Amino acid sequence: MLDKTFAPKTFESRHYEKAKAGGLFKPSNTGKDPFTLMMPPPNVTGTLHIGHALTFTLQDILVRYQRMNGRDTLWQAGTDHAGIATQMVVERQLAEKGTTRQELGREKFLEAVWAWKEESGNAIYAQMERLGVSADWSRARFTMDDGLSAAVRKIFVKLYKDGLIYKDKRLVNWDIKLQTAVSDLEVISKENKGQLYYIFYPLVDNDTRAPQAEIVSGDDILFDGHTIGGIVVATTRPETLFGDSAVAVHPDDARYKALI
Repeated sequence: MLDKTFAPKTFESRHYEKAKAGGLFKPSNTGKDPFTLMMPPPNVTGTLHIGHALTFTLQDILVRYQRMNGRDTLWQAGTDHAGIATQMVVERQLAEKGTTRQELGREKFLEAVWAWKEESGNAIYAQMERLGVSADWSRARFTMDDGLSAAVRKIFVKLYKDGLIYKDKRLVNWDIKLQTAVSDLEVISKENKGQLYYIFYPLVDNDTRAPQAEIVSGDDILFDGHTIGGIVVATTRPETLFGDSAVAVHPDDARYKALI
């Protein structure tokens, strides 16, 4: 007799464990018509969210369809270390305990990070299994496993030798707390009401050209009782002053013709 209310918990886990134990999620290793899907590895920064449930469902549909069509199917599972994001999670945990990574020291802090990786990673895999993910768990990998780390180094060196990776000077998102650069994905952009600053750039040879600048530019100022010529630039980034080496003007602007 069927129950009046559908209760998936009463049989889903039982059937899932039976399928997993029977090797139904593993490739047949026949070598015929293979189909492989690499799972985008979730970050070990906590637990899965509804977005993961959606993407894993879509992937599982593809994998089960190919498997039922007789293809040699592998769904490669794994988790991602997430670098700075994971470090921030652990540092918040340490702050709740009244300590910091600096007080712990490098070795103890790494131990805390790896302990969290195990906790978060195991929770994520448990969630995946509860969702019914039919991945080959015997091949589950972590992005900092020795084999994967070696592969990353090998490819990085190859890309460098091919001229696709290079070192240069670029603007970066610098985290003053973590003392490292972070990616755009880890930055929360906020709109703030700023200010407009007016910076006066005096002429190098004011003695000979100040009178001309005084007449046409309208940007002259009094300094120590004398009028000196120059150009006023409006900016929201006054800190760039220390890197400025020249000021450009439009050649057709009558206000600055005497300065060209």
